[in-house]
Amino acid sequence: MTYNKMLLRFGEVGLKGKNRAFFIRGLAANVRRALSPLGPGYRVSTPYGRIFVDLPSDFNLVQIVPALERVFGLVSFSPVVQTELNMEAIGAAALNELLADGQPETFKVAARRSLKSFELNSMEINRELGGFLLDSCPGLKVDLHKPQRVVNVEVRQDGAYVFSRVFPGSGGLPVGVTGRGVLLLSGGIDSPVAGWMAMKRGISLEAVYFDTPPFTSPRALAKVEKLANILAQWAPVNLHVVNFTSVQRSLMENVPEDLTITIMRRFMFRVAEELARRRGALALITGENVGQVASQTLESMLTINSVVSLPVLRPVVALDKVEIMDISRRIGTYNTSIEPFQDCCTLFVSSHPKTRPTLAQAAAAEEHLDINQLVAQALEGIESRIFKGH
Repeated sequence: MTYNKMLLRFGEVGLKGKNRAFFIRGLAANVRRALSPLGPGYRVSTPYGRIFVDLPSDFNLVQIVPALERVFGLVSFSPVVQTELNMEAIGAAALNELLADGQPETFKVAARRSLKSFELNSMEINRELGGFLLDSCPGLKVDLHKPQRVVNVEVRQDGAYVFSRVFPGSGGLPVGVTGRGVLLLSGGIDSPVAGWMAMKRGISLEAVYFDTPPFTSPRALAKVEKLANILAQWAPVNLHVVNFTSVQRSLMENVPEDLTITIMRRFMFRVAEELARRRGALALITGENVGQVASQTLESMLTINSVVSLPVLRPVVALDKVEIMDISRRIGTYNTSIEPFQDCCTLFVSSHPKTRPTLAQAAAAEEHLDINQLVAQALEGIESRIFKGH
């Protein structure tokens, strides 16, 4: 079958009222970016609130499908044949589509006519086209409820579109349309999933990783870079690597052991918030999950949160570990996340951390620390790199 276009469908984007055009423009831009590595000849257009992609003559559907599957905002997409506005041309295209993978036992025709001046209405197209296909294919039967193949026809101003294949998309909102957030990215299972879920809600990611050489190895950093690149298969990710060693040394020397993880997280939040301001981000994003570890009790979250004013988004907060692991496997981060290279959050956790630290206890633990200087030192040596998932 020789297709000449892709028809892209969106869900929530179509419900955005006066902002609909803004969301569609963002989605179209993301589609262009996703298809650009495949070569020239892919032209994205948005006529009448729909999104179409003109295909080059040498297109490869095996490459196009995974690229579009990773564009948030698309609920499904189909390769289509655009034909002339007459039943002879529509019938020829419909027959080719019906037989593309061999003749099915059952079928139905589903026609939509937005061009009211066309010679037949939708029901008449269904009847005439269905009769033509039955006459052309001995043994073929109509099944309106559970057909093996549905031949779709859309009659529009610029031509008729014929298709039967429907590929599912990722849903959600186009990345970038709801703003920018800073993801605290560790090498674990939870934070990459949190980042992926934030992207699905239209948030573009600025990821920050807290590196503590020589306590953590270069392989731990390489692991995080690999995770950032996996997430970048959906949209580009800026990764900012913070040298956190001076902060970590100070905490080890001056903070009670049972509060180390709490104070360390407070400093991470402070650094991440300043990075967010520099990058124009409107929120912090973490992989925290209620009750999973000592720093993720409600009391710990309250105490850690108190040092920042930006909202902190926790996309996986109410999921259990099995659900998070299932998502990580589905998006391709799991095998990298379980590589045995520890980050500072796992390396420096106390054997008996406080699970219900108070604001007063945290303030007392930080009393002898030069907070501003430590945050400034951490921000000085940031190294940044953009990942594009290629």
